Amino acid sequence: MKNVRRMQIGELAERTGLSVRTLRHYDEIGLLRPSARSEGGFRLYTDEDESRLLLIRRMKPLGYSLEQMGELLAVVDGLAGAPDDLALRARLDGIREEARARRDALRRQVEAADEFLTQLAAR
Repeated sequence: MKNVRRMQIGELAERTGLSVRTLRHYDEIGLLRPSARSEGGFRLYTDEDESRLLLIRRMKPLGYSLEQMGELLAVVDGLAGAPDDLALRARLDGIREEARARRDALRRQVEAADEFLTQLAAR
């Protein structure tokens, strides 16, 4: 059996740039559950948990709500268990298109901010 590296919440927070408070909140709402707990009850996370957390973190700038993040993760989790599920594949395609649209909107906002900064520099 493969030896799985486990890290405590502080290490995961440091590795991902998120706060311990945020990680605890994600656990409370079911967005990111620790893979295990130590004998003392401390949350323990794996590299797979870290990967999931990085996916969550990448959704934040695109404006996804915590509920929407949970829905997306449910699709990803479902596909991990049933990779040939056509309904889940279709939902993932829809999520992918929505993410592209959100990225494009964000890109337009950055371009507008750049124009604003250019105008300020010209004054």
